[in-house]
Amino acid sequence: MARGDQIYVMRPLLNMDGVYEHHGIDCGDGTVIHFSKAEAQPVIKRSSWQDFSWGNPVYVKEYEVSYIPDVVVERAESRLGDRSYSLLSNNCEHFATWCKIGRNESKQISNFGLDLDLVEIARKGGLVDATTQAEDPIQSAILIEQALQNVAIARAQLQAQLDHITKDMDTWHRVAQLALQQNKEAAARAALERKVAEKRKLPNLQAQLDHLNQMNDTLLRNKQTLRQQVPIV
Repeated sequence: MARGDQIYVMRPLLNMDGVYEHHGIDCGDGTVIHFSKAEAQPVIKRSSWQDFSWGNPVYVKEYEVSYIPDVVVERAESRLGDRSYSLLSNNCEHFATWCKIGRNESKQISNFGLDLDLVEIARKGGLVDATTQAEDPIQSAILIEQALQNVAIARAQLQAQLDHITKDMDTWHRVAQLALQQNKEAAARAALERKVAEKRKLPNLQAQLDHLNQMNDTLLRNKQTLRQQVPIV
């Protein structure tokens, strides 16, 4: 790791270890600039390496083409004090990627099974309080309905993946039991390894589903708020 690297650590969520990546920029002097949630409102600040990593392994996000280290750090420093955190459009990965390659992107959000249109619709359609005060509440209402439909599709897809993995885990468990009954230890070990491999996929998928549930709840709350301005059908 070196000055100007985009780095990340795995952080826990819902009491599950290593669920999501927390990104920042290595300043090369033992400090990291990142979106810190140490305060009531997330803010971009410079923290010690320990405060960033929490004692966990730190990894480097690699790019084929990126800004030179001095420019990366300069861009990060220009955002110090920024409190405009948004899970969908300005999270820790968005910030660090913008510093490193100039693009406001978050692969984690993209990997939630949501297309870019859904992210934009959700952002405009109710995941920020300002939307409920839009000059055109009818348009906001339409966007909320579109976002709710897309979230429902994404939730169904994720739930199907979770159900499939759970079924596969049960299958491999039964295969292992059968192999042990037949004194086939190598086959039993291989089956258990497949079961464990499937199990490792569950926390990330469950975290994604939980995020979608939170988005859905927020959209429903804002839909209710907009009912006071215009009927939503």
